[in-house]
Amino acid sequence: MRKWIVATALLASGTAFAVDSSTFQMRDTDDLVRACSVPAEHPLHANATGFCHGVLVGAYRYYEATVAAGDRFVCPPSPTPSRAKVMDDFVAWAKAHPQTMKEAPLDTLFRYLAETYPCRK
Repeated sequence: MRKWIVATALLASGTAFAVDSSTFQMRDTDDLVRACSVPAEHPLHANATGFCHGVLVGAYRYYEATVAAGDRFVCPPSPTPSRAKVMDDFVAWAKAHPQTMKEAPLDTLFRYLAETYPCRK
């Protein structure tokens, strides 16, 4: 079975929000969480939100395409939650698991998905 990379990161506290184009390199979970947490008033909000949604959807669609249904460990409920809800819940989960911030972002993402949407077998 393939190792799935998951992403989470901790949003820095305080009034300043440090995000720039280097955040989109996704070197670790922290980068992904920061990209998924850009406030609406920040000039990079639309870019960051689009990037985050693209990473989350792309990673999950790749998982669906490459893992047989019977081997899956992530099974979203019906109705499927919105991308915005999954993004917000992932960020909250990552903040609650700060030990994951320096891990590979997709490993952290799939850890979150597996805990939140486990398959019932």
